[in-house]
Amino acid sequence: MNKNLKNKYTLVVIILIMLTSCSVKKFLPEDKTLYTGADIEFSGKSSEQTKELSSILNSAISRNTNSKLLGLRPGLYFHYKSNREKPGFFNRFMNKQIGETPYFFESIDVESAERILINRLENNGYFGSQVNSEIHRDSKKQTTSVTYTVDLAKPYRLKQFKFIKDSIKGRNIANDLTAALEDTEINDEQLFNLDNFKSERERIDDYLKEKGYYNFNSDFLIFEADTNAYKDRGFDLYLRLKRKVPEKSLVPYVVDEVNIFPNRTLSRDGQSKDTVTYEGFNFIQDTVFFKPKLLKPYLLIQPGDTYSPKLSRYTSRRLSSIRTYKFVNIDYSVKDSVTDGEGKRKLKADIFLSPLNKRSLRLELQGVTKSNNFAGPNLGVVYSNRNVFQGGELLRLSANAGYEQQFFAGEDLGLSSIQLGLKGSILFPRLIFPIDLNESFEYAIPQTKVSLGVDYLNRTQLYTLNSVSSSFGYIWEGNRFVTHEIRPINLEYVNLGNTSEEFDAILDNNPFLRRSFEQQFIAGLTYNFTYNEIRDQAKSDGLYFGFNYDMAGNGLDLLGSQNAEGQNTFLGLEYAHYFKADIDFRYHYTFSNKRRKLVGRLFAGAGQPIGTTESLPFVKQYFSGGPYSIRAFRIRSVGPGTYSPESGINSFFDQSGDIKLEANLEYRFPITEYLNGALFADAGNVWLMNENEALPGGQLTSSFLNEIAAGLGFGLRVDVQGFVIRLDLANPIKTPTGSFTVERLQPVLNFAIGYPF
Repeated sequence: MNKNLKNKYTLVVIILIMLTSCSVKKFLPEDKTLYTGADIEFSGKSSEQTKELSSILNSAISRNTNSKLLGLRPGLYFHYKSNREKPGFFNRFMNKQIGETPYFFESIDVESAERILINRLENNGYFGSQVNSEIHRDSKKQTTSVTYTVDLAKPYRLKQFKFIKDSIKGRNIANDLTAALEDTEINDEQLFNLDNFKSERERIDDYLKEKGYYNFNSDFLIFEADTNAYKDRGFDLYLRLKRKVPEKSLVPYVVDEVNIFPNRTLSRDGQSKDTVTYEGFNFIQDTVFFKPKLLKPYLLIQPGDTYSPKLSRYTSRRLSSIRTYKFVNIDYSVKDSVTDGEGKRKLKADIFLSPLNKRSLRLELQGVTKSNNFAGPNLGVVYSNRNVFQGGELLRLSANAGYEQQFFAGEDLGLSSIQLGLKGSILFPRLIFPIDLNESFEYAIPQTKVSLGVDYLNRTQLYTLNSVSSSFGYIWEGNRFVTHEIRPINLEYVNLGNTSEEFDAILDNNPFLRRSFEQQFIAGLTYNFTYNEIRDQAKSDGLYFGFNYDMAGNGLDLLGSQNAEGQNTFLGLEYAHYFKADIDFRYHYTFSNKRRKLVGRLFAGAGQPIGTTESLPFVKQYFSGGPYSIRAFRIRSVGPGTYSPESGINSFFDQSGDIKLEANLEYRFPITEYLNGALFADAGNVWLMNENEALPGGQLTSSFLNEIAAGLGFGLRVDVQGFVIRLDLANPIKTPTGSFTVERLQPVLNFAIGYPF
């Protein structure tokens, strides 16, 4: 027999033996049977009506059952195996991943389920219906299921809906209740539905609250159904207020006084405070912690306005967006029980703001390793000062220093790199604009950010690079999922100096690389849009979508000129002219066990040089490979296209492109309380928009899908209260120039902080 065929038969036999051994019947107690679920059947013909009703009834009596795979129950099997005296590591591990406790029929109360079904039928208008049950036992498999048969009665339908306001005539609430019912979702000929009535009560309560009825409650409303006038299962529905509703609940309230405590701490509660009244607001603080003029735009609760829960929520959210405060509490209290001439009463609003620590200092130490055999430490320090000008401003100053040394590089052994940087930014929690538009934004006030940075890079035996960057822009939230950031002023100046003969030779051989360094001035606009439902990387599920647009050089075209080489210049400096856009799509799916999730990601981006600009600036190009990209390849070592650099001094430069495509799929699961595991697959590459003779095979062609690099891997993540240390071990299964293969193991170990996406 052929050896390969024999091996295949052996593998099939082993799989069959393993599947047979997964039987759980031998573990089950003799007096118990596994519950396999219930079916709902209707006597008579089925219809769209019974399909919808079947869903409601099934959800009402839904009970846990043990999952099946190919006719077996592996979750239950590993549960029993792990509870043996000596379960072994594999059984304990599998029980953590897919283990299930047994769900026995003997814990099911069939008569109670029948009563629940009758109740649900009556709640949906099917009064007089009957439910019978039939139990099905399979002694061979030791399982039990139940079938519930419903004899459905004719449902009750609404004929007319009326509001009874005799007991509250002449009061404001009677008119407001009438107005609320103009948008009612209860219509004639609807089936009797208790859930709809409850929803209508809540809707009316929300409406009245926004009209100022601070002490109103949905329980004060009652629905009454009358069937006496009809013989064909019709009914009239009446809405009225319950008797003996408190007087305070029948009148609207006006916010008469608003007190703000900008510096509320336990240590300051006993201290005397000064009150400053500004535009009707009382700001109470011992010293000026937050200037009233700058805090007032965040307050949507206005003295003299009708009480509104919506404006309270919006005010709380707006104040929380100021990065000065840790807690925001809004308390209301009734000032008196006297009703004014308009039938209203008065409220006092106290807004307590508890600040964060004013100053903080953070140190960061990182280890960096690259595909070109460079490795070394990077030290960073970040200083933060909140409320620096008594207006919620956040000042951040950061400094970093890094050193890299090239190891195991043959003739290039000993090359090193020194990088120094200093950056500062101020985030103003308001819109700095010629026209005051802060109060035009109801959901959240935009923030203004100004930044300035200086960087120095010294690559021994090659060059030094000095750069200065500055930006001015706005950040604002459209809603709780959407964030916009636009920087209309985004400037960067780069100065290349102290080049060596070796580096000049590299530039002579690669005109595109020379052009990317010669673009000394970058001036443009950037816009970022983010839609994010994922608030917790470890537990949340949902969608993330990011869109980035970057444009430079358009405005300078009107002011610039051309030099002798035909390149666009501004103030004697050659500037970049391009546009660039990319999208980042992610989806997190969380299983019933919140620590198990499936994460998918797609990224696509492209940049296009314009006019005399032949390539994107080096700092604006795309890279692929590394701990946040394709983890089976070292950082920035993939592409462009099928290009593969030769060993030598050229390996100093990262491989980059104008176009990037990338896809990632990752399954995350718990191992212990603080240790999680992951199985993942990554694929992607970068390409050039235009041909570059120095990077053969780098240009995007119609066969780009064959040039995708891919890898598989396993990861470990230590997650302690959101701080994640990550180790990912991955191996290439396809290179841009090769076919799929797993014969040659070339594992790459990635160390990183945080989740990759």
